[in-house]
Amino acid sequence: MSRPTLRPNRPFFSSGPCAKRPGWSPAALSDAWLGRSHRAAGGKAKLAEVIERSRAILGIPADYRIGIVPASDTGAVEMALWSMLGARGVDMLAWESFGEGWASDVVKQLKLKDVRSFTAPYGRLPDLGQVDPARDVVFTWNGTTSGVRVPDGGWLGAGREGLAICDATSAVFAMDLPWDRLDVVTWSWQKVLGGEGGHGMIVLSPRAVARLEGYVPAWPLPKIFRMTKGGKLIESIFKGETINTPSMLCVEDAIDSLKWAEEIGGLPALIERSETNLSVVEDWVSRTSWADFLATDPATRSCTSICLTLADTGRLKGEDATAAPKKIAALLEKEGVAFDIAGYRDAPPGLRIWGGATVEAADTAALLPWIDWAWREICLPAVTA
Repeated sequence: MSRPTLRPNRPFFSSGPCAKRPGWSPAALSDAWLGRSHRAAGGKAKLAEVIERSRAILGIPADYRIGIVPASDTGAVEMALWSMLGARGVDMLAWESFGEGWASDVVKQLKLKDVRSFTAPYGRLPDLGQVDPARDVVFTWNGTTSGVRVPDGGWLGAGREGLAICDATSAVFAMDLPWDRLDVVTWSWQKVLGGEGGHGMIVLSPRAVARLEGYVPAWPLPKIFRMTKGGKLIESIFKGETINTPSMLCVEDAIDSLKWAEEIGGLPALIERSETNLSVVEDWVSRTSWADFLATDPATRSCTSICLTLADTGRLKGEDATAAPKKIAALLEKEGVAFDIAGYRDAPPGLRIWGGATVEAADTAALLPWIDWAWREICLPAVTA
């Protein structure tokens, strides 16, 4: 196969930090609140703007609190785990590395005794019907390292007694979340918005606030995890007064991304852009004998972290199954047509193409012939698609 002539205009397919929005340049940060205190009126206004624009785009209920917190999505999830768990039994769901990490923290760090873990291998979901509505549940909406998402929120049920704590970092702004079924939702700007890292977002339902105000964990809480004082929620956290000093350059970048989202049509347009990227890859996979989705059920395929497996590895030129995807990724990076598409280090060998809303479907379509070309470059001449 000859080298393709059409190249992606933007070869950025990393699953985090992800591609900036189309048309982005450093000029977008020209109005950043720099050299001033983030606690001054102008700084707080910028932070509050991120909160309110996020609420409007995502359709988050008015009585849910939204805060900007330290340490990206990881910090936001840990804040919820350390502040709220232990009041009742908890069900932990894991089908990839991040869910496994949260389960490990709950068992090995918090050392909770009443923990049930429901796991599945990469590419599959555990049986969601095993989750007990009387217990808290912790799960990722979209497995960033497996390309497997929950198909909907029906399995959570209405009127559950336990809290639903959801790491949604690679789902928010690309998938429709049932806010009425979720009590804690976390994400970071560096995923679907294409923003910068280091800052997390946390959303609390009224039931989550009640848990915070009515339950005191048996362990000490670091300052960056504390959301209450004197048994009451620190409301200022959810009005733009952050726990620690944020980067106002990152805040300005988040505002720019949110404005872009509004301009193109809000959440429906963002979801459509991501789903279109998935459709482009699905069409290619249907015509390709040696590539398939890691997600075994089409209903659970992620439209953001699109994970692929490769077949026929026995006919590769001196390569084994684990080396083939890395070699393809390296070859495409050398050609300047795709950056950072090797699968996650703990996942089965494969490729991972980010399909979030900031990626143009035309770029995804232009990438795929290059993957065909790279496959043939590392395979024996007899291999055909």
